Amino acid sequence: MTYAVIPAKHFEGAKQRLSTLLKPHERVQLARAMLTDTLTACCQARGLDGVGVVTHHEAPAEIAASLGAEVWWEPEAGGHSQAVAFGVQTCLKRGIDTLLTLPGDIPLIIPADVEAMARAATPSVPIVLAPNRDALGTNAMRLSPPDCLPLAFGHDSFERHLSLAAERQLAVEIRRLPRLALDIDEPEDLALFAAHHKAGHSFDVLASLGLLERLASIPIPPLDEL
Repeated sequence: MTYAVIPAKHFEGAKQRLSTLLKPHERVQLARAMLTDTLTACCQARGLDGVGVVTHHEAPAEIAASLGAEVWWEPEAGGHSQAVAFGVQTCLKRGIDTLLTLPGDIPLIIPADVEAMARAATPSVPIVLAPNRDALGTNAMRLSPPDCLPLAFGHDSFERHLSLAAERQLAVEIRRLPRLALDIDEPEDLALFAAHHKAGHSFDVLASLGLLERLASIPIPPLDEL
């Protein structure tokens, strides 16, 4: 049994590093839209037995429930690793033998990306990792069983997760998926996302805020083929 587990923070105060582009209420709109796009892809993907959203807040819970995801209420608001750890324990209690965790701010995602991560590795490979676009962060992780690896999300988490697996002599498969690699933290990330013109709630928010022309003026690296 495989579940996707998505941590979801409070939208208020989200995405502070975008404050040069977006006002606080606009960042709330974008955070809501990105979670909606991420959960929509997960809920539409084949190969999952369910989607659990770990949160301590009503607004993300309402979005999750409206899309058919389960709400896994975290007893207190914590960091990303703490939220995923709560998801790990929930999976173990429920007999879920494989966990796929993704962040809620990857608006390029489509169901095929979720399916690519959910697909089983060979039996001898319990860990599948997908890095972010600079290969510093971990944007998706498949663990079977869910508690086979300590969690170390944050800056440089991709290398930390590889090191933790090596210390435990656990095999790792790396899957590089361009859409999954783009999480939104900095203005350049948002400009990259906008340049792809991917239909969805997140793009609609940028268009409604009149930001597309301004984002087009931000220098970005060449677009990956998706």
